[in-house]
Amino acid sequence: MPLVKIYGTTTVDDKKHLNGFSSSALVVAAYLMVVIILDNVFTLPSWARIITFMFLLLLLASPFGIAAKAHKDSERPSIETSPLMDDSEPMPTKYGEYHEIPGEPDRVKEVASSSNENLSNDHLEDGIDMNLSRAMLSVNFWLLFVAMICGMGSGLATINNISQIGQSLGYSTIERSSLVALWSIWNFLGRFGAGFLSDIMLHKGWARPLFMVITLAALTFGHLIVASGFPGNLYIGSVMVGICYGSQWSLMPTITSEIFGVRHMGTIFNTIAIASPIGSYIFSVRIIGYIYDKMATSEDNSCYGTQCFMLSFFIMAAVAFLGFLIAFALFLRTRRFYRQIVLLRSRHS
Repeated sequence: MPLVKIYGTTTVDDKKHLNGFSSSALVVAAYLMVVIILDNVFTLPSWARIITFMFLLLLLASPFGIAAKAHKDSERPSIETSPLMDDSEPMPTKYGEYHEIPGEPDRVKEVASSSNENLSNDHLEDGIDMNLSRAMLSVNFWLLFVAMICGMGSGLATINNISQIGQSLGYSTIERSSLVALWSIWNFLGRFGAGFLSDIMLHKGWARPLFMVITLAALTFGHLIVASGFPGNLYIGSVMVGICYGSQWSLMPTITSEIFGVRHMGTIFNTIAIASPIGSYIFSVRIIGYIYDKMATSEDNSCYGTQCFMLSFFIMAAVAFLGFLIAFALFLRTRRFYRQIVLLRSRHS
């Protein structure tokens, strides 16, 4: 914290530097994916591993160049020292001074009260800052919470058991390790892509919960692919489940802040995030672990074959579909709010 300093920047500079960091992260993810696949197919020799590792270090160091450029740009003479500046013009805002955010509660109430459409009290409360107790009394909170149990819980249960699933289906140790590593990349792409795409489509009239509906529908098919057990199913299934799982972690915090407000967003977000370990425990221990033990026939309590996890993932596919229905109900309840208030807020930002 003592090393953090506040610098005044423009929106153009912010977007330029953020795009640089985003591009670096995507390049690193793509590079790691290619190296992992090549190592899995060809088994790279030691000298090739050293070269790829050194190049990876260079890629990881690239954000320092972006930060250095941003620091250099911040040291340029500001408009405050410009001799052409008219004394009658207002001085620029000082660094670190608070800026009112377009669409804050007063603005939200004004828009809601001036709307020509008749909204219910529940819709009027959306977007107004709520504390945890007030949020927990709303239907939207529990719809989001249960949807996250179905989505995050089943996704986390998959990554917790993906190595054992590969073992039961006859995947090699290298293949199972590659699946775990690739999962991290799919997870990242889900978090990055869902946030980026939902922001773009929000300005075009798409309510953000609709993307949660889409990802939960895709997650259902991902679980069905894993349950099918056909050759190479884990590669396809892990891509779908990984991207959809990451998307939930990108969409849930933003939807929480938009529906319940930003003042108590941290408390409400972390409360809803409890859905992930709760769902993981239910699916990993009470469903996958229980059925696996029932199917185990060897002396070391191991199970081999498609039957080891097929029923478990059919159950999780059904649960993900339930989450899809719940998220769709949340979308129906909040679409008018997104159309009238959040879209207005984004246009003023």
